Amino acid sequence: MRMFSLPTRSADWRLMGHTVRLVVTIPTYAAVALFGSLLALTAFVFSLNVTLVTDTLALPISPVARAEIVLSLYPFVGSAFSPLQGGLLVLVALTLGVNIAMVVYHFREHGLSLQQGGTSAVGAVLGALGAGCAACGSAILLGVLGLFGISTSLLWLPLDGLEFALLALVVVLLSTYWLADGMRGGEIDGCPVDL
Repeated sequence: MRMFSLPTRSADWRLMGHTVRLVVTIPTYAAVALFGSLLALTAFVFSLNVTLVTDTLALPISPVARAEIVLSLYPFVGSAFSPLQGGLLVLVALTLGVNIAMVVYHFREHGLSLQQGGTSAVGAVLGALGAGCAACGSAILLGVLGLFGISTSLLWLPLDGLEFALLALVVVLLSTYWLADGMRGGEIDGCPVDL
């Protein structure tokens, strides 16, 4: 097993940036990154408003009016998110899209199976789950921590639940770094964590 490493040096960040740039400059993977980012952002936004989306789609209104209502749920289009929340949500979605493109590239170029590269996929999934909703994340965590008697401490989160989106960003960045590190020199063990 490899030594667990974190991107602590500027060379680590340059490696990650260089690898990301090499992958996303290939048109196919740029499209995968863009599609993954849009899909992630849509999943985040819709997961926060499931009832509103389903009710809107069932309303007897024009398709244009339905689209306007649904689009107003996105950051910077409607007023559902503050600029900080919207920016963080978009940043997590973009980072997740890039991570997905790198996972696809890594799988295709190195002939990996899901079992061999599973931790990269797990990192992407965890990032997606953590970024979806600060309120939902804190509600789920509140329920779990309530089993241990620690639930009311979450009411004092200094960033009103944005901590979960920041945590998701860290998870996705670590996954991206481990992928970049694993792709260096044709290695296939992109993540140092064994499943």
